[in-house]
Amino acid sequence: MLKLNRVHHIAIICTDYERSKHFYTAILGLTILREVYREQRNSYKLDLEVAGQYQVELFSFPDPPPRPSRPEAAGMRHLAFEVDNIDEAVAHIASHGIFAEPIRIDEFTGKRYTFFADPDGLPIEFVEK
Repeated sequence: MLKLNRVHHIAIICTDYERSKHFYTAILGLTILREVYREQRNSYKLDLEVAGQYQVELFSFPDPPPRPSRPEAAGMRHLAFEVDNIDEAVAHIASHGIFAEPIRIDEFTGKRYTFFADPDGLPIEFVEK
């Protein structure tokens, strides 16, 4: 039986590197571990961590194709972050002009959650601890 230890990272391709870098670091608070410019690919790679764990790679590529649809296209549906207090998390992103959907309660887990979008429209979820 194959044993998977944990999710190592999630890779995101953005259309505006500086805007997305600001969103994920200054607004969501992910910590920069490493930033590399790959000249041969005309691309940045930004390694980010959440709560001391390496989890997100942010890539820039020239002219990436748009996401086909939201959120029911094949592929990754959304990226979810656990937060201690969802009301505070929503207020924080709202202070940066980011709209979140109304907070709902998951009918199976009883947890409160909401969705919003990154600068490229990638659906992001906050789930209350």
